[in-house]
Amino acid sequence: MNKSSQPIRIVVADDDADDRMMIKDAFEESKLGNPIDFVEDGVELMEYLNRKGKWTHLANQPYPGFILLDLNMPRKDGRTVLKEIKESTELHRIPIVILTTSKAEEDIIRTYNLGVNSFICKPVSFDKLVDIVKTVGHYWIEIVALPPECKRAAA
Repeated sequence: MNKSSQPIRIVVADDDADDRMMIKDAFEESKLGNPIDFVEDGVELMEYLNRKGKWTHLANQPYPGFILLDLNMPRKDGRTVLKEIKESTELHRIPIVILTTSKAEEDIIRTYNLGVNSFICKPVSFDKLVDIVKTVGHYWIEIVALPPECKRAAA
């Protein structure tokens, strides 16, 4: 676990209820005890990050240590919200990992051009999803040094 005073928070943005459940189960199977919040689309993700609506209770909490972001969501898709986050002076350093069914080279290139940290295609099997969650969790929670706003209360 990261050496900060509280566990690194994770947010998952995915509109598919079955995928959210599988991701939640994969985190549990991976034995990562970090708090995980789930949002259903880009509009809700921006509310989460800006601590608006049902997310005001997080106002004094650090930003997430990383965001798992699906690309294809209603209301505001992952490409649009990625662009908004990376253009924000307050949010742009939050690491973002794309986790999507898209394998389109155009999506890969576009999201890296927008500043995504990693692009991962959703696996077909639950066991492979657990492997991915373990690897991503280990890397972003235990190995990398996160920006200060992801480890302490947001300003």
